[in-house]
Amino acid sequence: MDFKEKIISLIAAQTKLPVADVASQLSIPPTPELGDYAFPCFKLGKNPQEQAENIQKKIILPSFLSKIEVAGPYLNFFLNPEMVTREVLSAIRKQKSKYGAGKASKNIVLEFCGPNTNKPLHLGHLRNISLGQALNKILSFQGNTVHPVNIINDRGIHICQSLLAYQKWGNHQQPDKKGDHFVGDFYVRFAQELKQNPPLKEEAQQILLQWERKDPSVRKLWKTMNRWVLQGFTQTYKRFGIKFEKEYFESEYYEHGKEIAFEGIQKRVFIKDDTNAIVAPLEKYHLSDKIILRGDGTSVYITQDLYLAEQRYRDFQFDRMIYVVASEQNLHFQQLFTILALLKKPYADTLQHLSYGLVNLPTGRMKSREGTVVDADDIMDEMSALAETEIRSRYPGLAEREIKLRAEQIGLAAIKFFMLKTDTARDMVFNPEESLRFEGETGPYLQYTHARACSLERKAGTVSGKVSHSLLSGREEQRIITLLLKFPPLVEETAAHSKVHLLCHYLLSLAQAFNEFYHACPVISEEKELLQARLALVQAVRQVLANGLTLLGIAALEEM
Repeated sequence: MDFKEKIISLIAAQTKLPVADVASQLSIPPTPELGDYAFPCFKLGKNPQEQAENIQKKIILPSFLSKIEVAGPYLNFFLNPEMVTREVLSAIRKQKSKYGAGKASKNIVLEFCGPNTNKPLHLGHLRNISLGQALNKILSFQGNTVHPVNIINDRGIHICQSLLAYQKWGNHQQPDKKGDHFVGDFYVRFAQELKQNPPLKEEAQQILLQWERKDPSVRKLWKTMNRWVLQGFTQTYKRFGIKFEKEYFESEYYEHGKEIAFEGIQKRVFIKDDTNAIVAPLEKYHLSDKIILRGDGTSVYITQDLYLAEQRYRDFQFDRMIYVVASEQNLHFQQLFTILALLKKPYADTLQHLSYGLVNLPTGRMKSREGTVVDADDIMDEMSALAETEIRSRYPGLAEREIKLRAEQIGLAAIKFFMLKTDTARDMVFNPEESLRFEGETGPYLQYTHARACSLERKAGTVSGKVSHSLLSGREEQRIITLLLKFPPLVEETAAHSKVHLLCHYLLSLAQAFNEFYHACPVISEEKELLQARLALVQAVRQVLANGLTLLGIAALEEM
């Protein structure tokens, strides 16, 4: 039973308000003493308290409510604890991994990652792909068809800088390490050499011109170095657990946007400036003007993005497209979406930029050219090693293969959860040691709580026969039931607003409530009815924790 929907219907019937208006105003009170749901009556008349009292008198108390109280201008609804307990636990037991799933049916394109082929993925990419992976799973769980795609930035001056460095100092050497790291070393080498030899900048520019003119030798080396990098990326993606349905390469699409530039001129959306560049005048939309095509006919980044939006619409006929890109590109996407709307593209109002803040280290901001960036592979290695040390200290007799497997799963959980628990709009500082703690707001803490629930199930056996839900009336038990009830709407809200941190904090609240229950309410008991009831609660918590962790791309471990 959807208790919230039932309450909305009750209020709508007595107030004659549209269901949508009631739904938008019904809220969860700040404390349980004020009920499970509250409805403000300010808009119903001059005396909102009197209006609340009138509605209270008219409603015949249904079985799923224990009482309705007036608190000033608010009408507070208290759910029937025993009925809620029975409904929630039965639903979770029946639906299992589908508990919380939705029935949406949108066709969604989700772009994330967007690496350059001159260096390996770095710590900032880990926030990006953590968000992309979680959103992919959450939106799919809600019933949508999701198409995860990637844009590979494989051309431009930065690519040519690593290419030039290899020409000068590579000595035709084959990679002696992971391909993206091998090529990344040459990008750093170029930046170091440039400090002593400024003319290298012009040489790199010449390489770019040769590439643009499709010089055979330059193109051949470019393809070889790109292949090395892409092979490295594939290994990183696999380790992190992500897969793309389609990858778009900048080198294949960057020129195609020119047609859209000329289309904009014909529609008088764009103008030409005194350099003959095609420009989108955006001042009236409170944005700076944007060059769409340079005066010499060469494209810029937005030229490609205009075309790619069109191409993806042809490829997928999406209802919604989400770009997961750092906040540094906020203006770019505001301009892009405004331009597409001015061009009257049918998909213009379906585009969303999921902007996320930068990831810094405790020592400060990272810089690729100076080689101070923490590579994604290195941080995964470090986290896995730290987790392995912890596991060996706790479980000295564990098999070597199991140690390695758990260390990897715990290390990835630490990274992903730390990246996801902060509101995407905010910058963050990644602290490896803090993220790996088994206590506190961490992925390993959630894994540990899930493993604790699994251990209890193994010791207590399985639920059999009828469960006496009335026995789960204690404060700790009812707090858990309330949280379990909130899981489906919480997942729906997370998907609707792309706010993954909401799910993270929900799981922390559930884990904390469960651990308080674990210490206050013994599950294994001589009282068989009580054991069965509490075991049913443990199973429900374990299932919802598993569902939530899976949506975050985190392994729900049965043993730590």
